[in-house]
Amino acid sequence: MHATIGFLMFTVLLSAVPVQSPAAATQQPLPAELSAESRACIKCHKNDQVSLYQQWGSSKHYRANVGCYECHRADEKDADAFEHLGVFISTIVSPRDCSRCHSKEVGEFEHSHHAKGARILGSLDNTLAEVVEGNNRMVTDAFPQGVSSAAVNGCWQCHGSEVKVLPDGHLDPATWPNSGIGRINPDGSEGSCTACHQRHEFSAAQARHPNTCGKCHMGPDHPQKEIYEESKHGISFFANVEHMNLDSEKWIAGEDYFHAPTCATCHMSATKTQRVTHDIGMRISWNNRPAVSVRPEVSDAKMGLPGKDVGWEKRRDSMQEVCKSCHNEGWTKNFYVQYDALIELYNEKFAKPGLALYELTKPLKKPVEFSNPIDFTWYEIWHHEGRRARHGVSMMGPDYTHWHGTYEVAKHFYSEYVPELEALIEKGADSGDPKKVEAARNLQAKLEEVLNSSDHRWYLDKMDPAEAARRAKATEEFRKRYQK
Repeated sequence: MHATIGFLMFTVLLSAVPVQSPAAATQQPLPAELSAESRACIKCHKNDQVSLYQQWGSSKHYRANVGCYECHRADEKDADAFEHLGVFISTIVSPRDCSRCHSKEVGEFEHSHHAKGARILGSLDNTLAEVVEGNNRMVTDAFPQGVSSAAVNGCWQCHGSEVKVLPDGHLDPATWPNSGIGRINPDGSEGSCTACHQRHEFSAAQARHPNTCGKCHMGPDHPQKEIYEESKHGISFFANVEHMNLDSEKWIAGEDYFHAPTCATCHMSATKTQRVTHDIGMRISWNNRPAVSVRPEVSDAKMGLPGKDVGWEKRRDSMQEVCKSCHNEGWTKNFYVQYDALIELYNEKFAKPGLALYELTKPLKKPVEFSNPIDFTWYEIWHHEGRRARHGVSMMGPDYTHWHGTYEVAKHFYSEYVPELEALIEKGADSGDPKKVEAARNLQAKLEEVLNSSDHRWYLDKMDPAEAARRAKATEEFRKRYQK
């Protein structure tokens, strides 16, 4: 009875507390030490962009007297600077601007693959968006010859644009707005902190949530978000998100939260022995982006990054230390045995021979990229299905590893890729062109070598007799086990 009365009194008192509307909140006094320049900004923006003002008012920036001007201030000589209310500012807050306070974080980020994301702009991927999918009919001042709207609205929004400043100081609409993580900024810096830390609240909880990574890390060619959601990690996170303590100051697994890791936990966040890192490659032991998986120091060396001197073994030790926040050493090491085995399977059975065969097709097909069916077939084998298998196993997503991954790789390798190779061989051999005849002979020899290897000879009905007998026995035992 007393508990009921107490609850009713609490309810009445709570209902008597006035709920502050957003409009009323804009009337609250500003921090006493906020700069005069930021105060001048707020006079207009708190009414014209109420949501922006409210986000900032909920941020740590607000509590630290970091206002509009502290982030947006610019030097008069900056390429994108313009005068506003007697001071010079810029629309874009670049990593170089953020480094005025966050030098460690920006320094780490600058050395990461994230910061170099816009280097895709001249790659095979971008050729698809610019030419195969797109055209040059999006004409702007910075692109008088036109640019593909497929690239502008697709590739560039995740990888980043090269922001162009027009003679009148405005930013070209083909390149801005853009929050791509590898954006090339007018001040020459690479990257966009707001790709992960959304303005203007810059919430740690938001940046740590897997949905943040899901803006880019999803879809047919890199479905990390979907893989995470099917994994035990993702299931546990979404079932216990209210217990994740995402806004904790230090946010250490095993101390501040216990139910599940997020993307940030494994790749970036602090542990009991490691500090936070903004170089997301420092804990991975395979780079599964290219056609053939390579060790991360190899790809870092190609990109001229300091990570070239950090071996995969050290990176794996760092990741395993994260795993041990929840798992014992034996469990962790056994997972990596499974992981390495799948990468080796993909590399040795499909990627390396597939790539070698594709290189030999070049004299036998039209030279323009993606003008041949086999170009699409091989591209999707490694870029879509092969990545899904590798990303799936790396994050313990069995369906993506198998049905969306290795099954699709094998299906298209045997049912499309091999027949297309055979068609090119036949056409080249019958061409009457000595160079093409020779190229067809070389491709034929390589294809025979691949198909007669232990990995593929089943396709030619040449399976090792002992293995065939074992499989027949297992099939019969399975049939008997389940027959009525």
